[in-house]
Amino acid sequence: MDKIAVVGCGLVGTSWCVVFARAGYDVVMFDAKEGAVAAARQAVADLLPDLTAQGLLNGQKPADVLARLRPAASLADAVSVVDYVQESAPERLEIKRTLYRDLDRLVGPHTVVGSSTSGFPSSSFTADLKCRSRCMVAHPLNPPHLIPLVELVPASWTDPATVSHAETLMQAVGQTPIRLTREINGFVVNRLQSAVLAEAFRLIEDDACGVADVDAAMAQGLGLRWFFIGPFETIDLNAPEGVAGYCQKLGPMYEGLAKEQAVARPWGEALVKKIEAQRRVFVPAEKLAERRNWRDKCLAAFVTAKRNVVERFGA
Repeated sequence: MDKIAVVGCGLVGTSWCVVFARAGYDVVMFDAKEGAVAAARQAVADLLPDLTAQGLLNGQKPADVLARLRPAASLADAVSVVDYVQESAPERLEIKRTLYRDLDRLVGPHTVVGSSTSGFPSSSFTADLKCRSRCMVAHPLNPPHLIPLVELVPASWTDPATVSHAETLMQAVGQTPIRLTREINGFVVNRLQSAVLAEAFRLIEDDACGVADVDAAMAQGLGLRWFFIGPFETIDLNAPEGVAGYCQKLGPMYEGLAKEQAVARPWGEALVKKIEAQRRVFVPAEKLAERRNWRDKCLAAFVTAKRNVVERFGA
C-alpha cells in the first residue's frame, strides 16, 4: 500500500499528510473547499522546521517531505489509482454519506478507505456501498503527526483483511494502531476520556476542588505514569502481587466509587461557565491559539524524549 490519498485537508488531514510523507510515501491531497489544499500544504511547510529540530522527520529532509505532497484537481484524480484513502472530511454525517457515495464510484477495486471520524461508526455512512467491505474507521488522536495512536474500527461487513492492511500501513508509517473487534460508541479512547471528564466535571460541580487542581492531578500525577504505561500495567506494578493482589485489596473501594459515579450528570450551562471562567483566568481567549502551539511544541519534545527513553531502556 504505497499510494496514499488524503481527502479532507483541515487540521487532521494536514497532520496525516505529514505522517505519510515523512515515512516516504507520495500523498495526493484533495479538499472540496477552495484553497484548502494550498493552505494545508503551507501548514505542513510551516511545521517542518520544528519537526526537523525535534528529530521527528525520520531523517527526511523538509524539502523532500514537501515534494511528496501533490494537490489533486478533483476527487477522481485523488483516489482513482491509490491503495489507501485517509478520509478526514468535516464531522457531519450528511457530508460523509455524500462523499462516500462518490468514493464508491471512484476508488479502485482493492482500495482501502479509513475514516478519521472521532464519533461516527463507519456503518452509518457506508451501508449501501459496493466497496463497504474495504471501509473502516481509522481514528487518530489529534495531531496524528505527534500522537501515534490510531483506532481501527471495523463495521460488521468490513473484511478482516481490510483491517490487517490498514494495521500494516499504520505500523509502516510509525503510528501505533489498536484493533477493535466491533463498533462501539466512542471507540476506546473517547470512552476512557469520557470517564475521566465525567469525574472532572463532577469534582468541580461538587466544589471538591478547582479546575487547576484537577488538571494538576492529571498532569503532575496520573499522567506521569499513563504517559508511558497504561492503566492495567499501572495497577499490575502498584501491588507486590500484581494485578490480582491490587484488585483484591482495592477492588471494593473502586466499586464504591463506581456506585457514586453511576448516575451520569449533564454538563449544565452554569457548570460550563464556571469551568470556562477559571480556564480563561489561566489562558485568555485571545491566547488560545498561542497555547495550542505551545502544546504542540511540548508534545513534540515529549515524543522525542519518550522515544529516546524507550530506545535506552526498552518498551
